[in-house]
Amino acid sequence: MIFIDNEGQTNPKLNLALEEYALRNFDTSTDYLLFYINEPSIIIGRNQNTLEEIHLEYVEDKHIHVVRRVSGGGAVYHDLGNLNFSFITNHDGKSISNFKKFTAPVIRVLNQMGVQAELKGRNDILVNERKISGTAQFSTGKRMISHGTLLFNTDMTEVVKALQVKMSKIESKGHKSVRSRVANITEFLKNPMPMEEFKSQLLQGLYEASEPFETYRLTEKEWEAVHKLKAEKYDLWDWNFGRSPKSNIQRTKRFDIGEIDIRIHVEKGHISQIVIYGDFFGEKPVSELEQILVGLAYNREDLSKALAKVNIQNYFGKLDKAGFLSLLYGSDLD
Repeated sequence: MIFIDNEGQTNPKLNLALEEYALRNFDTSTDYLLFYINEPSIIIGRNQNTLEEIHLEYVEDKHIHVVRRVSGGGAVYHDLGNLNFSFITNHDGKSISNFKKFTAPVIRVLNQMGVQAELKGRNDILVNERKISGTAQFSTGKRMISHGTLLFNTDMTEVVKALQVKMSKIESKGHKSVRSRVANITEFLKNPMPMEEFKSQLLQGLYEASEPFETYRLTEKEWEAVHKLKAEKYDLWDWNFGRSPKSNIQRTKRFDIGEIDIRIHVEKGHISQIVIYGDFFGEKPVSELEQILVGLAYNREDLSKALAKVNIQNYFGKLDKAGFLSLLYGSDLD
């Protein structure tokens, strides 16, 4: 495994561009590890409706970055007290949604520090039932990113003020508030340390489980390409805030795989527009499924026929087709 040096960059748009550039362009015969720390920012999941995940007025007033990532899952708050890790590896067909495989080395090092962390739920690392990390994945087919955020010494008051957490998510977690179910790693450390020491110890601990790491520094030409990707994608309003069509039907339900929120515009009995939001994890872009549904008559029979040959799990993970169809077109009591 090779460690990528991001040279202390803290702009979230640049760091996400670096991560994607490495995924798509670096040597496919090698695994990579990337650490990065971001300025105050909200990182939106690939399939989420940005404006419904943030407190827009507060975010704009505080000049908090809002950036969409390529992976699924929910929105998270980053600041300089938050360490992000990213494993870039080959996609072997078994690793997608296997969060245990990629969180295990991090959990092992945290345990060595005296932090009794464990993986629980879909993709969360918890200590004493409080979340210190969330993880997500993205695959190109051949390569994949497995990345996560470690709440080291994050300003929790900003998390609550900046993020607009839905009641359905709070209820599904069985807690009354965001603040009651998240925690900083510093709360559990027996020996307090600054972020840089924590980062160094984590990296050293990950070294110990594999061959010695080589550190890679991007060339000037590679950095130019990263900045170009940032300018052409991560800087754009359409990428970070787009995908908000008109709709006259909204169907929302929380499943074990996460929340699915469908916005449908029906004209003359046919679907003219459809956008599927949510914090689910899927291997394929949900836009492919949206295209299959556009133009169909909005009735159960036509929708069922169109979905007959579709592998729903490619888009949502372990969700059965009947459950999706009932959400798409069923009584409000389904």
